[in-house]
Amino acid sequence: MTGTPRPFPADRVPGPAGDRRADRFLDRAVDAVLDRALLAAVSRAGEPARIRFTERQLYYETCRVLRPVRAVPRVVPLTPAPPVRYERFEEALRRSTARGTLPGLLPPVPPRPGPEGERTGAPPRPPAEPDLHDYGLPRLLICQSRSVARMLLANDVHLEAACPVLAAADLPLDPRPAAGLGRVEDATVHVLHDASVEGIALTARIRAELRDTAPGVRVASMGLVPRHAVALRLLSRRGDGAEAGEPGEPGAGDGPTPLDAPLPSALQAREREWLARGRSAEVESVPPARLLRTVLRLVRGPRTPDHSVWTGLRELRTTGFMTWPVEPARRHEDKRR
Repeated sequence: MTGTPRPFPADRVPGPAGDRRADRFLDRAVDAVLDRALLAAVSRAGEPARIRFTERQLYYETCRVLRPVRAVPRVVPLTPAPPVRYERFEEALRRSTARGTLPGLLPPVPPRPGPEGERTGAPPRPPAEPDLHDYGLPRLLICQSRSVARMLLANDVHLEAACPVLAAADLPLDPRPAAGLGRVEDATVHVLHDASVEGIALTARIRAELRDTAPGVRVASMGLVPRHAVALRLLSRRGDGAEAGEPGEPGAGDGPTPLDAPLPSALQAREREWLARGRSAEVESVPPARLLRTVLRLVRGPRTPDHSVWTGLRELRTTGFMTWPVEPARRHEDKRR
């Protein structure tokens, strides 16, 4: 049977109204998936011992929930871009916090105040212990990101590692801790930075600043470089992160710009190309538990083995106290001599 085909019903005719309905349905579906992924990320970020984490760490954990890294074979080098824009994540975070608090999530970093005593004209407040700065300071940790330094302090890294934690925005270093570094032989300042041009150049900048205030102090980098980002499959940003809707980190961009920042000679050619394309990977993209373990291991250095009965016997044997008896044959030979 031939003839003119019948038109579709009015509600099925494609048009602006139908497109808007489809967009609203798609947005609601994406929001529902993102809300569930965020709740799962909160649980994963706080494992295994109720770890405190930052908003950006929760963002990267949500991205790992949405796109697991294990889905790609390990032999494939990969530093993918985040699967969700930061603005969309912030909307989901506002919906979740409106329904209740998220356990483990640290509040946003407050704006950095001016110099101490600038508003009131009062002198700097003395420490609680008057002789605090009279002791030697064997190690110090400086983080490029203020939020990372705040997260380490919230998880008591400064207590477990016996190491003060500062941010790069707190430089120049106060003369009192700088003098404490000078009192200890082999004192070390560790620098935790992102895999970016600014982050990699931060170690040389801090070394130059401490050359006058704390001469002879070793400045060591324990931050990320592109090869670490590839090995750990970290999510990387393109450009300055503006196109992804990511906020800048206060104090993180201080210092040399990408055009004039000197890079270490140890960087491989592929790493330099990775940086030249505007790629970067943040320390906060490392899972929180792994970040804490790595920082503690590198700051504390090699640990001595735990004491046991056998190690105690070996120590006594070497000191001569209650040594093992001599064999009978060997004792007879000693008498004949």
